[in-house]
Amino acid sequence: MKSYSCWIQSSLFARYADRVSTTSRDVARVAGVSQSTVSRVLQNRGNVEESTRQRVLKALEDTGYVPNLQARAMRMRRSGLVGVVTGSITNPFYPELLDGLARALAGADLRMALWTADEPASSTVAVQAIQGGAADGLIFTTATPSDPALREAVAQHLPIVLVNRSISGLHCDQVTSDNVAGGQLVAEYFLAHGRTEVAVVGGSDLISTGRERRQGFVSAMAENGIEIPPHRQPECDYTHDAAVNVGLELLGHPNPPSAVFCVNDLVAFGIQDAAFRLGVAVPDALWVAGYDDIPMAAWDRIDLTSVRQPIESLAKVAVECLLKRITNPDEPYEHRRFGAELAVRGSTAGAPPPPDAI
Repeated sequence: MKSYSCWIQSSLFARYADRVSTTSRDVARVAGVSQSTVSRVLQNRGNVEESTRQRVLKALEDTGYVPNLQARAMRMRRSGLVGVVTGSITNPFYPELLDGLARALAGADLRMALWTADEPASSTVAVQAIQGGAADGLIFTTATPSDPALREAVAQHLPIVLVNRSISGLHCDQVTSDNVAGGQLVAEYFLAHGRTEVAVVGGSDLISTGRERRQGFVSAMAENGIEIPPHRQPECDYTHDAAVNVGLELLGHPNPPSAVFCVNDLVAFGIQDAAFRLGVAVPDALWVAGYDDIPMAAWDRIDLTSVRQPIESLAKVAVECLLKRITNPDEPYEHRRFGAELAVRGSTAGAPPPPDAI
């Protein structure tokens, strides 16, 4: 098992690390107000005149004041730390999501601890951090139904939020894109341009994102009379090398597809490379579309059409849900789904999407 944890401090604290000795009393002296007034401004309480608030805010900026997190944690009985549990970060999507989570947490004056591992043991360590008071809550980015630590945390009503992946029937807050609709979006796009010899790559039934994206694509094709044969629905690990191997077999078949939908961008990169090795011209002979629209998808040499997830919104709402759960543990659970849009590029010849897909 490979596992590690690391502490990620917000840029706010790093920037002012050399001035942490500044106290709220110093701020009060600079602003010409009482220390209790500074406290009310820091807590965003409404009983402060706007002119006074602005004076305190300017003094906070001028002095480089950084809240004493340890003292605040003791007062509020919180650690000020949120754990994030993720799987392999070799998929470029996850660093993008983690970056969004880090910014959202920093905006709430919270720190982030990251656990990542090839085995579920990291989830156990993260859950123990909540139980021991070292973390206030957990955000899972790669949750699976087989994770016993996750299910135990939910059974204990610990503050847990799933973001990106979801688990049906699990009693916790979940934040995802509408993966089924995203898969349908690609199917409708292919159909609108006469691409009916299609394939879909990836999508294990154990992982919600791939399963739902595949489901949306396959069902939309079926509704239009296109049945996708089993050999054009191969599963593969979410790695570039696995996707290349699947692509070589799929595109080397006597009856290859003319368009391939990949359930994430990393898989799509592998299919593009397989096409290159076989001399299959993209987009002339083959269209390729992915999902996530990570920044690499827009690179000139990749130029991948992809379903764009609102990663920043997913991260922001996940943090909001967790904070609400920490503060109000008895609130009803919710599953927030965000719509997706198609980012069209050269891997599908830049062909415009249907009007309702824009």
